[in-house]
Amino acid sequence: MEEEIKAEFNKSGFSLIEEEDILKKCLTFCINYNLDPSDLVSSWEVYFINRQQNEPTVHDAQMDGFLLHLQNEQKEAFIKDESHLHVYSSNDVDMILNEQLEDVKDGLPSTPTDGSNKPHSPDSINRISGSNTPSGKQSKLVTPFGQRTDKFVVQFTVNNLPKTDNQWQKDNVETNDDDIIRRVQSSKRCSLQIIKSEPEPGCRFMYDRIEDRFNSLENRIRKHITRLVSSGLHDEPTDPTVAAQKSIFAVGMICCDGEGHLNEKSILLQSSIEHSAGRRVRLDVQHLSQYSLFPGQVVGIEGNNPSGHCLIASKLIDHIPFSISVDGLPPAKKRAMGQQTDPSRTMAELSMIIAAGPFTTTDNLLFEPLSELLAYASRRLPQLLLLLGPFIDSEHPVIKKGTVDKTFEEIFSQEILRRLQDYTEYMGSAVRIILVPSTRDANHDFVFPQPAFDIQPPHLKDQITSLSNPGVFDANEVKVGCCTVDIVRHLSGEEISRNSMDGSSGDRMSRLANHILRQHSFYPLYPPSESVPLDYSLAPEALQISSIPDILVLPSDLAPFVKVLSLDGMVEGEEQVQCMCVNPGRLSKGMGGGTFLELNYLESPDSTTVSVIRI
Repeated sequence: MEEEIKAEFNKSGFSLIEEEDILKKCLTFCINYNLDPSDLVSSWEVYFINRQQNEPTVHDAQMDGFLLHLQNEQKEAFIKDESHLHVYSSNDVDMILNEQLEDVKDGLPSTPTDGSNKPHSPDSINRISGSNTPSGKQSKLVTPFGQRTDKFVVQFTVNNLPKTDNQWQKDNVETNDDDIIRRVQSSKRCSLQIIKSEPEPGCRFMYDRIEDRFNSLENRIRKHITRLVSSGLHDEPTDPTVAAQKSIFAVGMICCDGEGHLNEKSILLQSSIEHSAGRRVRLDVQHLSQYSLFPGQVVGIEGNNPSGHCLIASKLIDHIPFSISVDGLPPAKKRAMGQQTDPSRTMAELSMIIAAGPFTTTDNLLFEPLSELLAYASRRLPQLLLLLGPFIDSEHPVIKKGTVDKTFEEIFSQEILRRLQDYTEYMGSAVRIILVPSTRDANHDFVFPQPAFDIQPPHLKDQITSLSNPGVFDANEVKVGCCTVDIVRHLSGEEISRNSMDGSSGDRMSRLANHILRQHSFYPLYPPSESVPLDYSLAPEALQISSIPDILVLPSDLAPFVKVLSLDGMVEGEEQVQCMCVNPGRLSKGMGGGTFLELNYLESPDSTTVSVIRI
């Protein structure tokens, strides 16, 4: 068939520059889109004329743009073929349902149920249910994602508890005609309170100075000193750079002696301006039985410095207690401490689906994974849908090459917000959606911390809420913190550790996630990764974690995980606090599907069910 394609190009007067690569890609286009060589070359001629090119040559670099042109042609053909269908609105659905109810009340025969009298499905419903065509017919546009076989397979489940009346009702994966037009089962709308969403949209950034960076690091060290001393477990720290034969207590930030990765021989401790004028001293950790250190970590050290040049550590304090009043604790934690709770307060219960971008595969911008996710959510009826960026991924091949014919804002509005609007209209007023941007979003500010999206039109804000990156919110008395910067992977590349003498290696993912809570920061690493545009003038308050959340969402390129973190002594007056840390993975990976999370929280992590599902 490649020879036929080449002959058609030559017949039309086109010469192939990188012949072998071009013919292979054109053969793939013919197979995927059910085209013969003459149709393919005809489409190329239209593309060639639209691009206003002069020389009749075909280059391999033009194939990505040509692929997008073919996809647009297929979509336009589908819309044209189905133009006779009526697109139902929510008023039409209500009218049909009300007429059926009146028929039953009056004792009249019900509407015949044979296929000829069934109403056509609305286009908006089909976008939710995963069908690319308004009629729900088998699509001619075949993509690798559409050909996958392991749809909605549960990878693993944590705390697989028996179903209760308050949990989701199981539904079939396939949608039949009776489900297309129906009144969605009513579910109780969850409460939602935004606890932290900084900085504000429209904020100034890229104005941070060296002074801002210095103050940000110095304030972190000072806050840790204050909390350690106020806990009553430690004395006022001393200068670790001064020679001392007796044991001393010092607090400072871990630094690396050089530009490479941290190792046992390159660890430095930088104390505060007040205690050591910001000077650094070499830190010897050979006598510690176990430790886990990374650049930017603020720690307490007990040890001695006999020469004044090296602090020999005998004890490491790597966690800082949270000072929290009992009134600020969630009801479940109050009961665990034996405190009285308000009987009128509702039980902390939340059903949620969590997914992190990219939301489309690398071979197109059809956003098929997002449509499939919304179709799944429409069957499972969660109270909250938490979607984390990137939405319009700046790393997507089509976006990077600039072959799109729309602005990034138009793609976000038409491909993301339109689908979400259809989903909310279909599901009713009870559903809520939270969007969290990413620094990889091409349509948003490239800065971290990152302001929330400005959702347009304004009437969508009642059900679609945008949160800053990072951000914290409270839904049904469940406190959730999330950050789309891949801090887990960044810490994984910079951390050094020594395991305990008993030979147990421990859980590395739990240890990395624990660092975030122990350091009271969504991004405690310093210096930051080269891919993170950290603005220190915005960072101090926006990155701070003031209290331990019930759920911590940390999307990462690493394998999906669900970890229950047990934090001993992290809250004053409470022996142990639990936090559920989850990584939903990426919804799409390359040209295939990825994973997402289905979570049902009930009072505490011990009674919470979480499933990692392949899309």
